[in-house]
Amino acid sequence: MAMEQLPEHLKSRKTGEAIMAPSAIVAGGAGASVAILLGAPLFGVVALGALAYGALVALRLPRKPRPFRDIDPKSLSQPWGRYVHESLQARRRYADLLTSVKPGPIRDALHEIGSRLDAAVQECWRVASHGDALDDGLETLDLENVRQRLEAIRRDEPANDSPSHRTWEQTCQALEAQLASGQRLEAVATDARQRLEVLDARLDETVARAVELSLSAGDVSALTGLGADLDQLVGDMEALRQGLEEAGRVARS
Repeated sequence: MAMEQLPEHLKSRKTGEAIMAPSAIVAGGAGASVAILLGAPLFGVVALGALAYGALVALRLPRKPRPFRDIDPKSLSQPWGRYVHESLQARRRYADLLTSVKPGPIRDALHEIGSRLDAAVQECWRVASHGDALDDGLETLDLENVRQRLEAIRRDEPANDSPSHRTWEQTCQALEAQLASGQRLEAVATDARQRLEVLDARLDETVARAVELSLSAGDVSALTGLGADLDQLVGDMEALRQGLEEAGRVARS
C-alpha cells in the first residue's frame, strides 16, 4: 500500500537500490557512532544515524523528471513560439485532468494516452523549430533585395550584339533562379504555419474530449479513439517536420 502512494518517478528499481545502498547504511552507522562518541542520549544516536542515512539515500534517489525542459517557446519567432506555447498549455490542462481523476482503469487509460500527447507536444516543438529556422533562412536570402536587383538589371539591358549581353543574361538567370527558390521556400513556410495551426487546434480538441469523456465515460472503451487520434496527429506532425527539414536543406544549399 505504501508503494502505491509513492510518486511515479520513485516506483523504480533505482529507489530500492538507493534504500539498500551499502554506502547509505555505512553513513547511518557512522552518524550513530559520532553521536555515541559525543555522549548523546539514545534518541540523539538514533536521530543522527537516521539523518546521515536519509541524506545519502536522498542523494541517490531518482529525480522527478522535468518534461519538456528543453522546450522554450520564447526562443522562437512568432507565430512558431505561439504554437508551441499553446501545445504546452494543452498538456498542462491534461496533467490537471489526470490529478483530478480517481485511481482506476479510466485514469490508467488516460495516463497511457498522456504519453502520446507528450509525443505530440515534442513533435510540435520540432516542427516549430524547423519552421523558425526556415524563416531565418528566408531573411538571409533577402528576396526583396533580389527582386529590386533583378528589376534594375532588366531595365539596363545592353544591346544584343554587345559583348556584355551574355553576362547580362547570365546575371538575370542567376537572380531569377534565386528568386524562384526563395518563393518556393516562402510557400513551404506559409503552408507549414497554416498546417501547424490546424494541428494545434486538433491537439486542443483532443484534450477537451479527454476531459469530457473522463467525466461521462462509464468504461475505458470510450477513450479508445483518443489514442488513435493522437497517433494520427503525431504522424501528421512528423510528416510536416520532414517536409520542413527538406526545405531547410534546400535553403542551406
